[in-house]
Amino acid sequence: MPDAPSPRILVVDDSNLVRRYYRAVLERAGFSVDEAWNGLEAIEKLLVAPYGLVIVDVNMPKMDGITFLADMRARPGPIGALPALVTSTEAGAQDKQAARLAGANYYLVKPVAEADLVAHVAILTGWRP
Repeated sequence: MPDAPSPRILVVDDSNLVRRYYRAVLERAGFSVDEAWNGLEAIEKLLVAPYGLVIVDVNMPKMDGITFLADMRARPGPIGALPALVTSTEAGAQDKQAARLAGANYYLVKPVAEADLVAHVAILTGWRP
């Protein structure tokens, strides 16, 4: 195990199944994981506790992933600089471009394989499980 504690990951997705899958995969790899059901809940969590990465879906109720990313990036300090991994069933070039323009660091199309999820989270956080 690495000497430094693992970064906390915030998984933002309206699908309970997806959140549970990401949590199981990432916790097995040694990461600490919190969950949010939509972008509004995620913003609330970011204002209360520090995170090392946010994984966000695009299509969610109340506040979608693109709006969430734009809001997050507009905030000063650590929240605005937080790495963001988008995972979505939307696979079009325009969807990936919209996510990048909103502030995504990387975009994966669902379903996301366990090895791909862990590898991208490790790269974006700089932490090796």
